Amino acid sequence: MEETDIVVAFHKLYYGNGSQTWSGNTRWMGYNVLKCPLDLWIYQEIIFENKPDVIIETGTGSGGGALFLASLCDLMDSGNIITIDTENTNHEKELPKHLRIKYLTGPSVSSEIMETVKSILKSWTRTYGDQKVMVILDSCHNKEHVLKELELYSPLVTDGQYIIVEDTNLNHPNPCDFEGPMEAVNEFLKINSGFIIDESKHKFYITFNPRGYLRKLGDNNG
Repeated sequence: MEETDIVVAFHKLYYGNGSQTWSGNTRWMGYNVLKCPLDLWIYQEIIFENKPDVIIETGTGSGGGALFLASLCDLMDSGNIITIDTENTNHEKELPKHLRIKYLTGPSVSSEIMETVKSILKSWTRTYGDQKVMVILDSCHNKEHVLKELELYSPLVTDGQYIIVEDTNLNHPNPCDFEGPMEAVNEFLKINSGFIIDESKHKFYITFNPRGYLRKLGDNNG
């Protein structure tokens, strides 16, 4: 069996048994994190290397992902999280409370939420100086929604930082019955040369975000 076949087979096994692995049995400090731990390690490396002042997350879910990000910021003594969801989807317990996390409720692509995000960034800029901004997209996974998020949130990402599109593994290799995040990324990159796929973030073989680690280029980045 070829190496690629082994990787795909394990990816399907891991993803297909989500109740045992990622969908309900991966937790950060007691809160569900619907992500692959290998991707969480990549997030840690990105955040340490780039030290974003603000991380915007769409798709709060149970809040475990936001808490993980805030914990990394605690370790570096720098950074804040804005996390957005249409509602509090954590029915088992309250969302985690953390001084670095600001929760917003509403559709991530609504004009109201966008204005609120921009207002927060503006107020923090007055307080902390120029902000380095990173974005993680993990809300509704259909192509049209993800593409709209990319169009709205990519301008907020600062040079050298990342916009990470999660769950691009839908259809690649895990089949689903709709066009998803990968298709949105491919279309976005056709018309936006300001971002490149950082292939180095695929180094652990298994990732839920293939082609989803997009780094913003700047004047001194190539």
